[in-house]
Amino acid sequence: MFGSVSPESPSTEVNVNMAGLCCPVCRGALVREAAALRCMACDRIYPEVGGVPCLIDPVVSVFGHNPPPAPAASLAARLLPALSGNPVSADNYRRFVQLAVAENDRPRILILGGAAVGKGLGAALGDSGVDWIETDVFPSPRTLLLCDAHQVPFEDSSFDAVIAQAVLEHTLDPQLVVSEIHRVLKPHGMVYAETPFMQQVHAGAHDFTRYTHLGHRRLFRFFEEIESGPACGPGMALAWSWQAFLTSFAGGHRGRRIAALIARLTAFWLKYLDPFLVRRAAAYDGASSFYFWGRPAPEPLDDRDLIASYRGIQ
Repeated sequence: MFGSVSPESPSTEVNVNMAGLCCPVCRGALVREAAALRCMACDRIYPEVGGVPCLIDPVVSVFGHNPPPAPAASLAARLLPALSGNPVSADNYRRFVQLAVAENDRPRILILGGAAVGKGLGAALGDSGVDWIETDVFPSPRTLLLCDAHQVPFEDSSFDAVIAQAVLEHTLDPQLVVSEIHRVLKPHGMVYAETPFMQQVHAGAHDFTRYTHLGHRRLFRFFEEIESGPACGPGMALAWSWQAFLTSFAGGHRGRRIAALIARLTAFWLKYLDPFLVRRAAAYDGASSFYFWGRPAPEPLDDRDLIASYRGIQ
């Protein structure tokens, strides 16, 4: 099987960390053949891209076997003050990883959409007591495995925890992705997800869905909640809306860049209000994004209980 490739393989270290890797279509065992992996059950061939296994089914996925590199931030985006801020994720990830380490002997944590380090995740990734499996549909220096989150190429109960930060809005079928997360988690495993609510389109055509707090909770109805709430607050939501308003006057690429420049220079400060605002009940009605932290549940959350859990002010 793939986890027992020869030491001569350039991906040996990755393979050791990827116990349970399987065909994303039939979940059959994989064997290495030259620079590719073959499913022993259905005979499908999965190539390697830059030495990284590409376990994407091009028949089902909108991404093929030659995915483009992850989009790079522009020079202006790197130099100008950002409109985005996330006052809760760093502490959430710290506690999330601490709990995973306390409950498991060297936990395995799967990251979906890990081509770039998510907001607040950097310090947690430095924990040497965790086996991190960073995956994405885009190749990057951090991507250990190319896969589509609709077909996670791992056997059932393969992970102690799964992270999906700013990912579900970019999937065509978020409920299917959450079902895959549930499948690959161990019975007492954990999931942590952050998903937008009040945000304009980003990633162009690959942006599909937004969730209220209760909508996000219902998406994870087959999980017991540990915590949930606003991640990015109303300040960021207002800053993004201001940028979208200015950009709506632009007629071309140059105009959009000028609008974005004005927005960043005039509205970047709004995110600094969010550490205060996300603690207020009104944030549940107007946050930029929400987080959910939970475990697989024996029974789905009843919709009546869902509605009774509303925390806003309306």
